[in-house]
Amino acid sequence: MPSTQKPMRYGHTEGHTDVFFNDTGSCIVTCGSDGDVRIWENLDDDDPKSINVGEKAFSCALKNGRLITAVSNNTVQIHTFPEGAPDGILTRFTMHVNHVTFSPDGTKVAAGSSDFMIKVVEVTNSSKQKTFRGHDAPVLSLSFDPKDVYLASASCDGSVRVWNLADQTCTKSWLLLQKCNDVIDAKSICRLAWQPGTGKLLAVPVDKVVELFRRETWDSKFNLSDASITQPLNVVVWSPCGQFLAAGSVDGNIVVWNVETQQCIERMKHEKKYSICGLAWHPKYKQIAYTDTEGNLGLLENIGDVEKPNDKVASAVAKDYNDLFDGDDDDYLNGDMIEPPSSPKTGENEDDADDLMQPPGHNDDDDNSLDIGLIKASSGLLGKEDDGDDETGGFSALPPSSTQQPFYDGPMPTPRQKPFQSGSTPVHLMHRFMVWNSVGIIRCYNDEQDNAIDIEFHDTSVHHATHLPNSLSHTMADLSTEAILLACESTEELASKLHCIHFGSWDANKEWTVDMPKDEEIEAICLGQGWAACATTALLVRVFTVGGVQKEIFSLPGPVVSMAGHGEQLMVVYHRGNFLLLPFFELGLFTVLTSHWLLTLVNLFVITRECFLLLHGVSAFLGTPCYVDSEGIVQMLNRGLGNTWIPVCNTREHCKGKYDHYWVVGIHENPQQLRCIPCKGARFPPTLPRPAVVILPFKLPYCQVETEKGQMEEQYWRSVVFHSHVDYLSKNGYDFDENAKNQAVKEQQELLMKMFALSCKLEREFRCVELADLMTHNVVNLAIKYASRSRRLNLAQRLSEVAVEKASELAAAQEDEEEEEDFRQHSNAGYSSSATKWGQLPGRNVQQDQEVEDAEEIDACEEAEETPEVHKESKKKYVSPSKKDPVAPSVNILDNMTKYSKKTSSSGSRAVNKQNLPVIKPLTPKPKTKQVLAASFFQARTAASNSGEKIVEQREQKAGNESQETKVTAQENTENRRPKTGFQMWLEENRANILTDNPDLNEAEVIKEGMSRFRMLTSEERMVWTEKARGGSVGDSAEDKKRKRPTAEEDEVKKSQEQKSEDTNVSKKSKPLDPSTNNRLSSFAFKQS
Repeated sequence: MPSTQKPMRYGHTEGHTDVFFNDTGSCIVTCGSDGDVRIWENLDDDDPKSINVGEKAFSCALKNGRLITAVSNNTVQIHTFPEGAPDGILTRFTMHVNHVTFSPDGTKVAAGSSDFMIKVVEVTNSSKQKTFRGHDAPVLSLSFDPKDVYLASASCDGSVRVWNLADQTCTKSWLLLQKCNDVIDAKSICRLAWQPGTGKLLAVPVDKVVELFRRETWDSKFNLSDASITQPLNVVVWSPCGQFLAAGSVDGNIVVWNVETQQCIERMKHEKKYSICGLAWHPKYKQIAYTDTEGNLGLLENIGDVEKPNDKVASAVAKDYNDLFDGDDDDYLNGDMIEPPSSPKTGENEDDADDLMQPPGHNDDDDNSLDIGLIKASSGLLGKEDDGDDETGGFSALPPSSTQQPFYDGPMPTPRQKPFQSGSTPVHLMHRFMVWNSVGIIRCYNDEQDNAIDIEFHDTSVHHATHLPNSLSHTMADLSTEAILLACESTEELASKLHCIHFGSWDANKEWTVDMPKDEEIEAICLGQGWAACATTALLVRVFTVGGVQKEIFSLPGPVVSMAGHGEQLMVVYHRGNFLLLPFFELGLFTVLTSHWLLTLVNLFVITRECFLLLHGVSAFLGTPCYVDSEGIVQMLNRGLGNTWIPVCNTREHCKGKYDHYWVVGIHENPQQLRCIPCKGARFPPTLPRPAVVILPFKLPYCQVETEKGQMEEQYWRSVVFHSHVDYLSKNGYDFDENAKNQAVKEQQELLMKMFALSCKLEREFRCVELADLMTHNVVNLAIKYASRSRRLNLAQRLSEVAVEKASELAAAQEDEEEEEDFRQHSNAGYSSSATKWGQLPGRNVQQDQEVEDAEEIDACEEAEETPEVHKESKKKYVSPSKKDPVAPSVNILDNMTKYSKKTSSSGSRAVNKQNLPVIKPLTPKPKTKQVLAASFFQARTAASNSGEKIVEQREQKAGNESQETKVTAQENTENRRPKTGFQMWLEENRANILTDNPDLNEAEVIKEGMSRFRMLTSEERMVWTEKARGGSVGDSAEDKKRKRPTAEEDEVKKSQEQKSEDTNVSKKSKPLDPSTNNRLSSFAFKQS
């Protein structure tokens, strides 16, 4: 198969970067100008181990578990590998060291410096060193002879020299390079290399070609070049077998030759044409790792696979392969010699015998492939080893496999994720964050100079910054507004400890420590309001008070993964096995103060087998459980959908590079913010300098969010999800800000109304009805008016039916609520479970006035709700203009939806139950005045006899406190008689006919039937009734005054006089002791028809 080039990734800061593999090829090691040596498990490793060796690292080498680095303090240092522990200074120079390299046996190190000197030092005894002088400029590169006889060097003086290691003399010198004064001015760093094994050839990059010199004779054998090379070559490197040679140029080209045939077999161009400054060949496989001067790391795979194998070997292998099936196939395959490979990834039928064996030359890297080397070994084809491979061979097609490997025909389970602390960076880092949350930051420094913990608070009024010694080597920490919680692992002498610093305590003793039982390690810790908790290896969760009192202990169903606390809620994530080869977690929610489980069996899934949990916690505002996985997906618990998880943000969409990530430090519902730290080329940020926090928006993965419809749908359901936790809190007796809830409801209803208008424009009337099902009763009324103005009569009729259903639902809900709770609790605006009794309120008169106002609005509240802003004049004309009425001056229905939801709807619903009258909605685009008149007329006919007397009494009671307003209100109510419309007059005369034809109709259905029949009249007939209504309105009003008004006025005046006399007596007494108002309000509220 052809070679493949993987995308490059960020490795170090800008500058010279070196790269090589370890002895076994299991990891890639790089060093750069940032002073770090990073150990990568593979190119996709997002969390490489980092070893800081100095301010800047110029070169490094690795052999036999020893890491040699040339750093900016002019020294060559030794570190252990892979631990990274310092092991001393090998040698010193007067200027920077430009290149270091190991001898083939790893016993000596050669270093070349800008002070023109070369030193060869023994690793075990640095006092034994040899100095080579002769260059007249800084040394660029060095290379040991594989037979440990010679040392080759290149310098800025333009010369390439071969030194004899025994007598420290220069054996041969060529003037091949362009002269310069310093390494930074050199056109090429000229990294030369000896051929492995025999050392017969020395490869030197000279301008655009590679010159190869013979050993001993030191003459030029031949040159390797290619047309794709247009700039000088920087570095050359041999394959471990010595058959291939790779070179990298300053313009980003990598070329691979077959030295025996002198043919170019691979060409690669850098993505951005940066200079290639490091090349390393994998010791076993056909891979080349490379770095550039911008600090990026890349990988080439399957180098040289285009080459055909030797015909003789291929035919022998094919013959031996075919012989496998000469006899009884089943007996042979069931034998002990070769295990049949399994192919779970292919998904083919296992009974297909042809799929059990791969054809010759097949190159597959999975462990279940057939080992061609094993077949050849069994047939005696590989009798020659050692030097024979150098002549004929390249690489083995596959990594060596053991014949003793147990056979397993099935997928392997996913490794179990280790416990982690939310908001922390990996423990192996010397400088790390132990926790970063909404309260503050805890940093840990563990190096040669200091082993300490720094604590910083975002709000300094909580507590001042603190510096603590880390003598016990604490590895876990959590921070709250009350305390600091630390935990450490056990040692041979000490047990695992939980240490708490209760800085919020009022006494002098603010610290306490608890030792865990023997052989029990702390794996996760967390803090809440007044408590602390830890999870241990014994599958136990231990709960303590913040003062140190031990409380509950309970077992977990599986090993803990992470813990988080918020208020009195404790959340624990633990393992529950594997499901469909994916890690399967479970979350448990425990209330510490009441000591009971609120929620269990909430499953957490990750996307792929390689994915793992990165952060688990709760939102800072409402305490909603949430978690982040390694793919950058932020999931939040949706309690409104059966405790399911919903992705609310994908941080990978905001990353600029493939290997960039965002480290999440905070989640907030109000405002909707995801607080993260951008990490370039890594998963976790450095501790210094302090990283900057950025805010990412939440976005649910809905379809077609680029369209207007998709955007509004995403915004609506995001608001619903983010505020579903408020309902959960209200049901469980928690206090919260009702204004936030009201604002969310208002926002949701506005979005629904916008989607309704958009659907109307697109003529999607069925979709409009679906949206109306999600609206509140008040917004449905607004939607009916919008449909009427849009002349969509069928839609308005459908919406009227929806409005009737919602009104009946509100009435039924109100009845249920009245049975369970006292009516006086409606005065409380919050969702708190501890409601205040009516008689205990100090401001009782204010709430009495509010109830009186609600009673006054029984007939006019729906008109006030339905009237939009553009019809202010009509509203002022037909609605009672009481200045103290909070509903009458409303100009926007959406601004007052939450205000109506408690009181107005409940009063209206009781009126509906008494009269069985639904709200009359316009089915034709009639003038506003006629619709309001019709609705008020029919509502007055049925409601006046039942509730008129009570309303008058309550108005008079309110007038006892404010006599002037009572006079104005009584006068306005007396004059507020509305003229009849043509339809009303027609219905009065034809009501008997409608009831004769349909005796089972109630009042609402009679009105609907009457409206249908009235619309069937001709326009001339309707006009006659309209003119009759206009002409007779004056007469009717006069006749009403003659027949009805005097009686009503006399009764009202009489009652007013009686009420004034009572108020005069009552005013002399204390108002809270007067029971008349409560009795009247109660009788009005609970009166049944």
